[in-house]
Parts: sequence; structure tokens; C-alpha cells
Amino acid sequence: MIRHLSLKAYGKINLGLDVLRKREDGYHDVRMIMQTVGIYDRIDLNYQSAPGIEVETNLYYLPNNENNLVYKAAKLLMDEFKIQAGVKIGLKKFIPVSAGMAGGSSDAAAVLFGVNKMFGLGLTMKQLMERGVKIGADVPYCIMRGTALSEGIGEVLTPLPPVPQCQVLIAKPGINVSTKFVYENLHANDLRPEQHPDIDGMINAIKAGDIYRIAGKFGNVLETVTAKEYPVIEELKSIMMEAGSIGSIMSGSGPTVFGLFTSPKAAEEAYESLRYGQYSELAKQVYLTNFYNIKEDRSYGS
Repeated sequence: MIRHLSLKAYGKINLGLDVLRKREDGYHDVRMIMQTVGIYDRIDLNYQSAPGIEVETNLYYLPNNENNLVYKAAKLLMDEFKIQAGVKIGLKKFIPVSAGMAGGSSDAAAVLFGVNKMFGLGLTMKQLMERGVKIGADVPYCIMRGTALSEGIGEVLTPLPPVPQCQVLIAKPGINVSTKFVYENLHANDLRPEQHPDIDGMINAIKAGDIYRIAGKFGNVLETVTAKEYPVIEELKSIMMEAGSIGSIMSGSGPTVFGLFTSPKAAEEAYESLRYGQYSELAKQVYLTNFYNIKEDRSYGS
């Protein structure tokens, strides 16, 4: 029995995001290139002899009950395996909330990993991923992490080679975007062919290890909804490109925008400008990080 675990739940960005069609069950079939980045939430799991699940967070507006994905993740495994003991979950959020970076899904993935390890349940990574999709479509990817092609509703995953390392500038404006609103207002069948990103072309660029070709294939079909609703997204993209980014795009359903930089100096100057300088009013949260390209690391850090 492990009494305490300290875990890192890494965020993700979408290097490419295409929506193919709306399914009869209300979900959408997608093709996305997912990439883990070096921004992470901290999760502490503490064993408790008394049954039950407790959740504490550093953000007052986050729920600490079954409406929080970390609670759902713990309950899923503890119910299935009839665990009589309890667990206390401490969640410190650093990944922007409601930002298109899968922060909640990553937190849930880390808790699935942690509960499995703490109570010695013996589930494999694949088995955790199969359970994770019951919590959210992004959870299986957040369990796997790295660079991957995501299909279906997001649960069909194909690992890809690591993307070449570079600086990643991430900026979230002071707005929250409803993923439900974005998908409800996306009419995939009405989009022109050129509005769909070249996902296969990006896969080839990733396999070739060409960061410039990868950036040249950036595309997110959800921008047709979110950027139209929130002009600040295009503003942030333009600022990053003018600052020397080799490519800039919105992640997920938004509103977070990121840009890739091969010049550390240009990346730092762009960060300073968005964080403290003339464009600081456009972004509430700004991070300068890089890709988190795992190999065989399944420890979730410590």
C-alpha cells in the first residue's frame, strides 16, 4: 500500500484539429494531432483509512465534489474494485482552465494512474485508457501523452514520433469558451475543402522531423467558430507571427493560442511583450515552455 503520491498532470495542445462529421450519438468524429507540453498541474494523493473521496483545489471556483473530473476518476476505480479505504486529492491548477488544453482531462488521467498505483490494482496503461474514455474523450490521450494522432471522438490513438524540440509560447485571453457552444455552431459539412487542415501532411512532416513543415501545416477547423466569436484569437496569432513565430494556432476549442519559436531570443521577447509589455491586456495567462516528449516515462513525475 502506497500512502502518498505526488503527480504531474501535463497539458496538451493541438498541432492540427479537423472535424469530419457529427455522429448520430451527438459526438463528432475528429482527426487531431495532439502534443503534450511542459505546463502541468500538481496532484497529491493521500491514502485515508476511512472510506470516501476528498478533493481540495487552489481555485475557489472549481468544484470539490463529483462534478470535478478528479473525483470522477477516483470514484470510477474505487467503485469498480470495491476499495473500502479512502483517498484525499490535492489539486493545484497551473494549466489554464477552460482553455482547450485538456487540463481537467489530464488531471483525471493522473488520478486514474495514481489510484491504480496506490491501491495496487494492476491495470495496464491500455486498461486505464479504456476506462478513461468514460470520463472524457481526451482522457485516454492524457494517459498516453506525447505526440499522437487522435481519431474517433478522440479515443482512437496512434503514437507518432516526437516533434523536434522548440520554444512554445502559450497565451490565454481572459475569456472562457464553451466547447459545447463551439461544436454546436460548427457545420462541418458546409466547410470548404481548404478550411480543413492537412492532417496527413502534418503526420508526414512529423515523421520527417521537420519543425518548419509541421508549423506550415497548422490548422484548426474550430477557429471558424471561436475566432469569429472572439477576435482576440486572431490578434494573438498575428502578434506571435510578427514576433518571429514559425506558426501560430488556437488549441482545441480555444481560446488559448500558441506559437512555435526556433529562436529562444525571439520567444523570450514575445513572452515579455504579452506578459508585461504593450500586449499584456490581451492575455490573462502567458507561458513560455517546450514540448514534453516522453519515451518510456510512465511515472507521472514526482
